[in-house]
Amino acid sequence: MDSVYDTVGAAFKGFVDSLRGAVIIFYLDESINEQKRSPARHEVGRRVADNAIYRADKKLPPKKEKKILKRTLQCCGLNGGVFWLSILLFDWGLLPLIKYLILMVLGQNSNLGLTVSSIVESSLSFIFSTMWVLPLLLLSKVVNGLWFQDIADSVYRHSRGRPTNLSSVGKLIADAMFNVLIQFLFLIQTMIISYFPVSPFGYIFYLIHTCMLFALYSFEYKMYNMGWELHKRLNFIEANWPYFIGFGLPLSVLTSLTSSYIISGCIFSILFPFFIISANEAEPLVNPSSSQLQLFSPVIALSNALFHQTMRPLVDQKKRT
Repeated sequence: MDSVYDTVGAAFKGFVDSLRGAVIIFYLDESINEQKRSPARHEVGRRVADNAIYRADKKLPPKKEKKILKRTLQCCGLNGGVFWLSILLFDWGLLPLIKYLILMVLGQNSNLGLTVSSIVESSLSFIFSTMWVLPLLLLSKVVNGLWFQDIADSVYRHSRGRPTNLSSVGKLIADAMFNVLIQFLFLIQTMIISYFPVSPFGYIFYLIHTCMLFALYSFEYKMYNMGWELHKRLNFIEANWPYFIGFGLPLSVLTSLTSSYIISGCIFSILFPFFIISANEAEPLVNPSSSQLQLFSPVIALSNALFHQTMRPLVDQKKRT
């Protein structure tokens, strides 16, 4: 009974911690500015201190920045105000208007009107997806990645200091490549498990997978800046799975409200900066359960096998030369 209580308590704490970013973000920039105004107290270094003295001598007001809030609003503007809104206007505004005009000209009940409107809608949808949605999707992926990293680094430096990099460039590249492969295979595993034939277990299993994945996304910036390699990050999340399921639950539920991958991605990109901040400020509840939920283990084993099969010929060739 105590184990069940600890598990539920850890999941609830993770859920509450995940929502903190929505509050912290409104005073985080001011806290960072206050830290810059007090360099001696926060030990930020001689160069910053000299700059503060120079400003005092010149009677210049300290420069205030709203970097984190600005980046978050940019994410909301790009993904919600531009991307999502354009899709809604096209699907709910332009297409119905064109269909109405065609049927008004050719007749509401005429087969010709229905056929023409169907062809026009299909053609416009293809052009819109090819010329607008796909390029904007690729652009948003790149821009969002840069903005997410900027937010994570700024928050980490404020609360924890200078990031700890991996020991070598080779480890950094291998970690990044292996991480991409793990996440790709885990997404496939998540989609497969969602087709579990017994309802509602398919959705429950899918939800647990996405909770763990979104928690990994959120905490990965912090753990990476702490110098944790991928295997350590995954082991920590699997060992403390109740907390991380609770942490990823809000984002998982909100992104699953629509069946559209594009709209789900927009919702994720709008909300994700808040979860990055929440993860950076959170202190996960460790060892709430005696068992380890090894959801990442199958894809880790598969990734290791793929890497060995790929790298072995290169190693053998290098030995021969």
